[in-house]
Amino acid sequence: MSMIEYIILAFSSLFVIIDPIAVIPVFLAMTPRDTAAQRARMAGLACFVVAGVLLFFSLTGQWIFRLMGVTLEAFQVAGSIVLLLVSLDMLRAQRSRVQGTAEEADAGVEKDDVAITPLAVPMLAGPGAITTSILLKNQASGVGQMVALCGCIVAVSMVCYLMFRVAVWRAHWLNPIAMKITTRIMGLLLAALAIQFMIDAVAKLKETLW
Repeated sequence: MSMIEYIILAFSSLFVIIDPIAVIPVFLAMTPRDTAAQRARMAGLACFVVAGVLLFFSLTGQWIFRLMGVTLEAFQVAGSIVLLLVSLDMLRAQRSRVQGTAEEADAGVEKDDVAITPLAVPMLAGPGAITTSILLKNQASGVGQMVALCGCIVAVSMVCYLMFRVAVWRAHWLNPIAMKITTRIMGLLLAALAIQFMIDAVAKLKETLW
């Protein structure tokens, strides 16, 4: 896989699984009493935490699995199933419980600051996003692509922040129908990525066994 192809894969898959488009309405609903400036500050802190969490797991995930005795192929198959479950919910224009539950959203309404939890973790950097970052690290060939992955994580976090910032100051621009259509399209892309990750894992298992 060339560098450009890897960057496109990494950026698109991370953006799709983080799915800021679906999180924005929940974030606005959790912060009805906050000013636009307070919401923007919380969004900035949340996206900073998201970048830190995903960078940490992308760089240390494989070492953690070796310590636990779990093969990367096994994790890749399991991770593909998680991503597929998320994508099926997205195809129905629903927020997946893998990314965040209704109980967590309700708890966020009662909090003064929702930036770190539940917004950053688990709504943005949930199990699906963490799984994707580790799988992408496994797909990287060489130091160059590993650096590119870190850059993509930071870039996606910045794009998420910009989207939240626009939503904070221009909430009336949000169109529910357009958001649902976009979520379904992103769900289809994520389903294809999940299947591809699974195919790659099965191919590696065949090479190992035979």
